[in-house]
Amino acid sequence: MAGDRPFEKAQQKALRLLSLRSRSKKEMESRLRDKGFGESVVGKVIEKLSGLRYIDDDAFAQEWARDLAVNRLYGDRRIERSLGEKGIPREIIRRAIAEVRKEFPEEEALAVLLKKKLKNRPVAELDRKEKNRLARSLIGKGLPAGKIFEVLRNKEEEIDDGE
Repeated sequence: MAGDRPFEKAQQKALRLLSLRSRSKKEMESRLRDKGFGESVVGKVIEKLSGLRYIDDDAFAQEWARDLAVNRLYGDRRIERSLGEKGIPREIIRRAIAEVRKEFPEEEALAVLLKKKLKNRPVAELDRKEKNRLARSLIGKGLPAGKIFEVLRNKEEEIDDGE
C-alpha cells in the first residue's frame, strides 16, 4: 500500500488540475513531472485518466479551438500554434479547426474584430499608419494577411462607391 502513495498523490494533483480546466496529455505530463513525480507514476496516472476520458486530446483540442475562435476571435494560424504548444498532434489540430470553422468561420471573426476596432469609423477615413496598425493587430490574431487586406480594400471601395 505504501508503494501506491506517489500514484495516489499524483492522481489527486492531476484531478485538481483538471477541475480548473481541461488539459492535454502533454500539459498534464509536464505539470506532474514539474511537481516531482517520476516517469512511471506519471505514465500510470495519464493512462488511468485517459482510460476514464478525463484526459482526451481530441476533446481538449475541440474545446480549446472553439474557445480561441469564438471568444478570443483568433484565426486558424494562432489556434494551430496554441494547440501545437500544448502537444496536440497536427491531425487532431486540423480536425478541431475544421469543426469549429463550420460553426464560426474565420471571415466572421474578422468582421467582428473590424467592427470592434473601427468603432463605426469608415476604413476610408483611416490614414496609412492607422491601416497598417489595424492590419498588424489582425495578423497578430492569426488571421490571414491576404484576407485582411482584401476586406479592408472592399470596405474602402464600398465607401467610395456609395458617394
